[in-house]
Amino acid sequence: MGVSLELVKELRAKTNAGMMDCKRALEETNGDMEKAIDILRQKGLATAMKRAGKAAKEGLVCSYIHAGGRIGVLVEVNCETDFAAKSEPFQEFAKNIAMQIAATSPLGVEKEDIPEEVIERERAIYEAQAKESGKPDHIIQKIVEGKLKKFYQEAALMEQPFIRDTDKTIRDYLNELVAQIGEKIVIRRFVRYQLGED
Repeated sequence: MGVSLELVKELRAKTNAGMMDCKRALEETNGDMEKAIDILRQKGLATAMKRAGKAAKEGLVCSYIHAGGRIGVLVEVNCETDFAAKSEPFQEFAKNIAMQIAATSPLGVEKEDIPEEVIERERAIYEAQAKESGKPDHIIQKIVEGKLKKFYQEAALMEQPFIRDTDKTIRDYLNELVAQIGEKIVIRRFVRYQLGED
């Protein structure tokens, strides 16, 4: 089935994938936009997995100042080549990540980066709350695990919904960029300052 250029452009705008990739995905799904998006996301994930073993030593440190100088963020985002680091999509990604950190104040890049004592404190609070409900222990554990999952979605940057498109997580957003530029990308570290905060 032939697909219109308008449809291809619309899919490209939604996914940032290449024009030919968008055209192929639309042809494969007979013009179904949602299915084409799914196909592109799966391919992006496959590309991301292939790149996982590569070294990411280039990149940039991006800064973002918000709220009249009351919040500031520095974030280091790495890629494989200087060429990719200078590309517009990569720089836009780094800026968006800095804005995300300013807005959501995550505790770490990955959930493994969150200090164990913080997780244990949260777990203890959730267990105490669940026990007050008088439910059996096996139900309490399920409630606690559910609440911890929600905690990770707020506290771990990669698990958070992207503030500019809450249908995808930061991990999805990163994988889309990996598929687009064809290099491994890593959000290495960040620091967030808030005026008057200890």
